[in-house]
Amino acid sequence: MSEDRRRIGVYGATLVGLGGIIGGGMLILAGVAFSMAGPAAILALALDGVVAWLTAMSVTEISVAFPESGGAYTFAKKVLSVRAAFVVGWVLWFAYIVAGVLYALAFAAFTVMLLRAGCEGVGLGTDWLDSRTMVLLLAVLATAGYSIGLVRTSSGGGQWVTIGKVVLFLILITAGGIAMVRQPVDDIPGELDGFFSGGFDGLILAMGLMFISLQGFEMVSAIAGEIKEPRKTIPRAIFGSLAISLAIYVPLLFLVATAGVDGGHINELAAANPDTVVAAAARQWMGGPGYWFVVTAIALATLSALQANLLTASRIAYAMAQDHALPAVVERTHPTRGTPVMAIYATALATVAIMFMLPDLASAGAAASLIFLLAFALTHVTAYLARKRGGPRAVEGGYRSPWFPVVPIVGGLACAGLGVFQAIVVPEAGKILLIWLGLGVMLYMALFKGRAEAADASAEALDPRLNRLRGKNPLVLLPIANPKSARGLVEIANALAPTEFARVLVLTIVRAARGGQGDSLLQLADAQEAVREALSASYSAGHAPEALITAASDPWLEIKRIAEEHACQSLLLGLPRVLAPALDRQLEDLVNEVDCDVTLMHAPDEWKITEAKRVLVPIAGKSDEQELRSRILATISREAPREIVFMSVVPTTADDDVANAALRNLARLAEMKIPGTRSVEIVRADNVAAAILAEAAKCDLVVLGMRRARTGKKQLGTINRTVVADAPCAVMLLSTKGQIGVAEFTRPISDLAQLVPFVPKRDASGD
Repeated sequence: MSEDRRRIGVYGATLVGLGGIIGGGMLILAGVAFSMAGPAAILALALDGVVAWLTAMSVTEISVAFPESGGAYTFAKKVLSVRAAFVVGWVLWFAYIVAGVLYALAFAAFTVMLLRAGCEGVGLGTDWLDSRTMVLLLAVLATAGYSIGLVRTSSGGGQWVTIGKVVLFLILITAGGIAMVRQPVDDIPGELDGFFSGGFDGLILAMGLMFISLQGFEMVSAIAGEIKEPRKTIPRAIFGSLAISLAIYVPLLFLVATAGVDGGHINELAAANPDTVVAAAARQWMGGPGYWFVVTAIALATLSALQANLLTASRIAYAMAQDHALPAVVERTHPTRGTPVMAIYATALATVAIMFMLPDLASAGAAASLIFLLAFALTHVTAYLARKRGGPRAVEGGYRSPWFPVVPIVGGLACAGLGVFQAIVVPEAGKILLIWLGLGVMLYMALFKGRAEAADASAEALDPRLNRLRGKNPLVLLPIANPKSARGLVEIANALAPTEFARVLVLTIVRAARGGQGDSLLQLADAQEAVREALSASYSAGHAPEALITAASDPWLEIKRIAEEHACQSLLLGLPRVLAPALDRQLEDLVNEVDCDVTLMHAPDEWKITEAKRVLVPIAGKSDEQELRSRILATISREAPREIVFMSVVPTTADDDVANAALRNLARLAEMKIPGTRSVEIVRADNVAAAILAEAAKCDLVVLGMRRARTGKKQLGTINRTVVADAPCAVMLLSTKGQIGVAEFTRPISDLAQLVPFVPKRDASGD
């Protein structure tokens, strides 16, 4: 992040956190919380403060370690995986949408109250205000109005709005404090009688419901890329905003439960005024004007909160679209103002749709709290894993939460436990979350998976430290039979696996003796020579690969065995210019049977991968190699920019629609975020191999993919064989693993298992 974009100091960042926390949420949900827990709602909020403080510690540590905008979505991209990041981003987007629904419905409800009072004051009928349709209409109008406003300007609620909300709460606390001083002290125990009248379930339910009132401190991490001196500013802003909010909220609830009941009990007041209990308490402190002052203030505060949540939700959607985890259309911005117009519209439409699904304010608050709790549980996981894998250690003097690993474990379990309890007790919230998650998973697998994971693969290749943060230690297996090709192949393998974060295993296989001991000794000498050439080339370049010599009667089965035994991520094989039929079949069998990515490489003598200045990438429709191809192209572009040419060949008789479809496909591939230049070419020709060879004459490297036959097996293909045989430059053939390995499914579970102190930890080498 460029330092000139870091313009927010401690004061501004703290106001962002306060703006996210201080708002209408507490004023709206306090009555429902008192109905559930009785006076113990005060304790529920204090316990929420403890959970929020533990969460703030994890959020602060990982935000300082990775001071980039995006919040929990960015953390998941860094520490977990692209799939986990999509889930976190999808859930967070939904969380802010549901929070927006809460504030839109609250604005509508309190506006109806004001309209009813106004109509009754002038003698007009109020029947037209009694239907849910009016509430929904006002909520939709507010959402549409602020969405249009966000398209016109990128600013949020503003600092003065936040200051105004803080002043409002201070006025309420001051008025309540004066009222409390005036009443007899002996009345307080009676007003708090039956403190746990809602029981343990009521206490936990109130905690889950009101947690949304404290979650706004996470907005500081969402703008971390714009904060000056993040190591100092982020901790001060997060903890400062949370401390100020708790210092306001807890006394306010205490005053409502005591000075606000006028000799009665908070349970009765909350039952009679579930949505306006704070306003009803203010009537006791400031009379009728005080009641309407609070009602009006709540309506205005909810509008500010609605705008902030729509703004944050749209920015999350925009960030996901930039990572290809949402449709490209969501990435579109306003032509003159630069605001993410389609992300704003998508957020507004989702907000309106969910309004019609949630029956009341309590359900909206419960759903929003549930989703934020689960997102914060994942944030604790990412903070723990980042610390264990060395991420925050890179920040000299950065914040590190004390009592590790107690903070992420206890905080994560508390957030997850409250979230699960919310889902059980308020089934509407759980159902909506499950529907949203199911929709997201289906969309991801059907539409976004290929491009998102290809973009993530290139990001890993450009920044290999991501492998360590994600707990990966990838191994490239390099079988070598010919000492003459050892130096060139090991150079390619080292380029594909930076030795600081990944490993290369050089394998030579001595064929089991058939003609006597002398044959084996000669083969052993050749194997040792191949290993010596490979290691000397690596050591001279500053790499340190591992080496293994084995004996086997069938080298192909031995390669497969070693690849499986060492859980290799990829396999690199040298490829002769002309393939004999027997070798052709053996290569295809190995490619289809081995459970890792395979790169087949043919290069001229003394060729070096650093010489590949211009790279040709022929594309024929959709293929399985998109992720692997992106990883390879980014890898070879890591040290120096390359010129990459994406090319498609269409028949000379093809109409313009076919050519235009191929061009659009290439244009999407050319959007890769890697150094260098990228261009696309559509060539009309009936001989595909000849067209590729003609372009290859102007390039240093050709990257091809292996096609899958109707039987489901990968094949070298006639075109690929022709290009390998006749191309004047180096040629790579790529084949991604046929299926997702078991480790890809079990990795999240094993990562979570590392949170338990007595579970044996994985060795740093990954073995």
